[in-house]
Amino acid sequence: MNCFATERIKVSTDTCAIQGTVRWAPLKSIWTLFLLGLTLIAAPAYASWSAFLLFLGTSAVTLCLGHSLGMHRLLIHRSFETYRPIEYLFVYLGTLVGMAGPIGMIKTHELRDWAQRQRSCHDLFGHRRSFFWDAWWQMHCQVKLENPPALHLESRVANDRFYHFLERTWMLQQLPWALLFFSLGGISWVVWGIAVRVTVSLTGHWMVGHFAHRGGHQGWRVDGAAVQGFNIKWLGLITFGECWHANHHAFPGSAKLGIEARQSDPGWWVLSVMRRLGLAWNIIEPHHLSERPALHRVPDNQHALKGASLPKQENPNCFSLPTE
Repeated sequence: MNCFATERIKVSTDTCAIQGTVRWAPLKSIWTLFLLGLTLIAAPAYASWSAFLLFLGTSAVTLCLGHSLGMHRLLIHRSFETYRPIEYLFVYLGTLVGMAGPIGMIKTHELRDWAQRQRSCHDLFGHRRSFFWDAWWQMHCQVKLENPPALHLESRVANDRFYHFLERTWMLQQLPWALLFFSLGGISWVVWGIAVRVTVSLTGHWMVGHFAHRGGHQGWRVDGAAVQGFNIKWLGLITFGECWHANHHAFPGSAKLGIEARQSDPGWWVLSVMRRLGLAWNIIEPHHLSERPALHRVPDNQHALKGASLPKQENPNCFSLPTE
């Protein structure tokens, strides 16, 4: 049977999420290693309170407004609407996180989410390998499927000149800020405001993805999906709500990620303020989404097995899974 399609993912009779080869991605790897090396060597030598506060402030702005709201909830999932200048600002801030440009983020996210929703998928998509092995795969490599799906971007993204500009220059976008930081605080501000910030953001993003797909508190389960999402308690504030991954797998189109009691979601708090100010509308919450027969509640006293104990999925066949 065919793997199911989505609005952006198009499949054919031989499309499969399992068979593929993990290959080193030179540009991504060199970028990550360069910033990591600069952080390890220069950060201790140029540490200062002002540089540390700059790191905290810039990380909060780029991760919350940029990555969580701009890239993830808005550009990728279209879970709310805002004015185009605000959308551009948020996506630009997301580009400054240093993972990829807007189109690259969409492509990576769509392929991974599509694969995870199949009945079987490649180990890279499921974070099934050991801690350091998965770190190498996720931050320095990419999987090349033998029969991948086709990705078709909607016209509002595919024809947007600003997004294509950011896509071509996403690494270079750090330079103006490096010059500004140097003029205001010297080399220490450059090291902590650029290298340390991007390194921590990249590493933190991978670690949340690693643990959020392997085990823990669930809350919701999607029957038939190769990969389940799990909530990482106590990280709501520093991940700006992105740690509630079981909720996100259950309601991927929802702008609200912290949907249970005591699940902190700063990204949602910002969005709620924007709604009151008339800066955001058509905000999607779980109750706005269509019912999914495959979605089931998991009682709090039940926890899924950790991914390391799950059998590898080496079946060469793909199976169908109903769309959202």
